[in-house]
Amino acid sequence: MATILIPLPSTDFDPTESAVPWRVLTMAGHAVRFATPNGVPGAADPIMLTGKGLGLLAPLLMADANGRAAYAAMQASAEFQKPLRYSGLQSTEFDALLLPGGHAPGMKTYLESPALQNLVVEFFASDKPVAAICHGVLLAARSGSANGQSVLHGRKTTALTKTLELSGWALTCAWMGSYYRTYPQLLQDEVLGVLASPDDFVPGPMATTRDSPGNLAPGFVVQDRNYLSARWPGDAHRFANVFATMLAA
Repeated sequence: MATILIPLPSTDFDPTESAVPWRVLTMAGHAVRFATPNGVPGAADPIMLTGKGLGLLAPLLMADANGRAAYAAMQASAEFQKPLRYSGLQSTEFDALLLPGGHAPGMKTYLESPALQNLVVEFFASDKPVAAICHGVLLAARSGSANGQSVLHGRKTTALTKTLELSGWALTCAWMGSYYRTYPQLLQDEVLGVLASPDDFVPGPMATTRDSPGNLAPGFVVQDRNYLSARWPGDAHRFANVFATMLAA
């Protein structure tokens, strides 16, 4: 069985995108280790957990029952309660890397971490399995190899699409401001800027419903060799199951 690293920021990561993969991978017999900037257990985006501030849109936008249940179980696990520090991470100690997403301001310490970007480069250079979902793809896109190009240059990927990012922002900006816009530049546009070809970004079908443990069909992923990507929490179950299959192979 594999040992998988899941780095997280101190706050504001998406509960579904972190906990659903944790649950699927641990149930498959794999070991999961977490890492945070300071080695203290992180905390997911409270708005995604409670829906507070989302008003009537809460049932649509917050984590669903599957995501919340998985997060509660992950939060209680011994591994989650004893994370490693970013500064001490070595790719040689792990078999695979999984990069969750999230859009709230606390994600920036994770997305902008030189230590994590260097670690991502090491995993790609050693051809170890790497999975990234939503803003986790942005961390991968910002990770530059020795030739100055992103590790995603020459690979196909998906990520949070313009449609998804702008929809969340448009529905809530009147009272939540830029909560759904982590950066002024759209995530899809930044990722496109590091790819070898615009055709290497695969947006997938319209994301209208979430997948679930019993129905993976609504989920969408893109696999390119040892790299797997997905777009939003609605892809999390398919994303996790495909990654488990990659590790088994």
